[in-house]
Amino acid sequence: MIKYPTGQGNNRSSNKSKPVFGRRGMSLEKMINLSNKYYLNLEIAVVHKKPTPIQIVKVDYPNRSHAKITEAYFRQPSTTDYNGVYQGYYLDFEAKETTRINYLPLDNFHQHQVQHMANCIKQRGICFVIVSFLKLNRFFFLPAATVVKYWDQQKYNGRKSIPLKIFEEKGFEFQPNSIPLIPYIKYVNFVIKNKR
Repeated sequence: MIKYPTGQGNNRSSNKSKPVFGRRGMSLEKMINLSNKYYLNLEIAVVHKKPTPIQIVKVDYPNRSHAKITEAYFRQPSTTDYNGVYQGYYLDFEAKETTRINYLPLDNFHQHQVQHMANCIKQRGICFVIVSFLKLNRFFFLPAATVVKYWDQQKYNGRKSIPLKIFEEKGFEFQPNSIPLIPYIKYVNFVIKNKR
């Protein structure tokens, strides 16, 4: 069990089967990591998954070569999943998967993640989310400003989710059919062009 600084636990079992994307059988995170490696190898961008610092509390040692962490705590709240640089622009983004068909629940985010995205936007960073609607096999880039807007509105009896319709209107849909699998630099180029 891993516990967040707020005291909330995460009891997700590591034995759960991973989501399948078409015939690839890859998780969204793995596809992004492969895309990051592609961008790095071609010297297009330098983007990495951020490690989350944890404090290990209990370790089970059935034998020396098979130590197993049985309890750990996050040392501090994590921000977003990925960050890096592209042509002098700071990139920061989060990856989310949902089994919902018509919306992405806002409880997929944490307050500190949304605040981090809002802070990055204020500093003119390029901040977005990459979302996979698993049952629909649909993938979107969505500007983080839209996530921040819906997050803030829920405090005033607004929706507790972002509708698929908003992804279609405000986001960029793509299919991971080529290399890189997750072509987020296309979205970033669009943002850069519109910043000028």
